[in-house]
Formats: sequence, structure tokens, C-alpha cells
Amino acid sequence: MKVKKGRNSNSLRVADWMSKRVLAVETFDSIGIARRLMAKHRVNQLPVLENEKLVGIVTDRDIRDGYPSSMMINRGKEIDRFANSVTVEEVMSHDVMVVGPDTSLVAAVGLLRRHRIGSLPVMKSGKLVGIITRSNILEFVLSGAGIKLPKLKAMRRKAAKRK
Repeated sequence: MKVKKGRNSNSLRVADWMSKRVLAVETFDSIGIARRLMAKHRVNQLPVLENEKLVGIVTDRDIRDGYPSSMMINRGKEIDRFANSVTVEEVMSHDVMVVGPDTSLVAAVGLLRRHRIGSLPVMKSGKLVGIITRSNILEFVLSGAGIKLPKLKAMRRKAAKRK
């Protein structure tokens, strides 16, 4: 599902805050490989590609749910063998929401919040060109570049007057 651009000349774009270096896995990669890649690079989700086409997304939760129960905790080698036998395709989400680089940052944040997801792959001309994550949004907030929300300020003033 692709989101409309929704951009005016003053708005911040996804391209301004997305990660341009995107780690991804292939459908045939094992969940063991995906887990190690996530741990090494400290990411929580990976786009899934097939012949360089985005076909899904796999999250740390998908990986965790794909592993055997903790009852097998003393069977490390068995768990590793299992993880190497299950492919990313078996646990990934297939219906991926995506945005374009010119999508407004506000629209992207709205999608992340409304759908309770951690990231949105960024596509341009059918190619994966980036990913916008909750961490990118936090970087934006901490940068002080903030978006002015007059309605929110007015609501805060009204609430303060009531006290």
C-alpha cells in the first residue's frame, strides 16, 4: 500500500529524515540470519526482497515468534538448527505499507502511529531507496527542527487555563 505524497513547499519530507542505507534480507534467508543481522546492526525490522523487489518486511517480533518455545532453552544447538531451517518468507508480513521520498514526514508519522508499526520502506520508481523508522522520527524530534502544531498549542493553553 503506497501513501500519497501529501506535500506542500514548506513541509518536511520523508527523504529528509529516512535512513538511506537499508539492510534487507531475501525471502530464502533463514530467520537465524535475519536475527543475527538485526542484532549486529541494532535494527528491529528488515525489508524482504525477492529479485530486488520488495515483497515483505520481517520484524524482531516475527523472528521471536518463529523460534521454538523457551522450554527448549537448554537445547541451543537444536534451536540454532531450527532457526537455520525456517526461512524469512515463512514468518514475514506480506502486505507492506510503503511511502515515497516526497511523502510528508507528518503523513509518515501518522501511518506509523495509526497502524502501530515500527517502519515504512521508502520506494521510488519500484526501488527500495530508504526506510523511515521510529528511531528516525525520534532523531527529528531531538534535533529541535519541530513542526509547529497550532491546534495542539491552543489545546494546551485551554487546558492550562482550566487548572
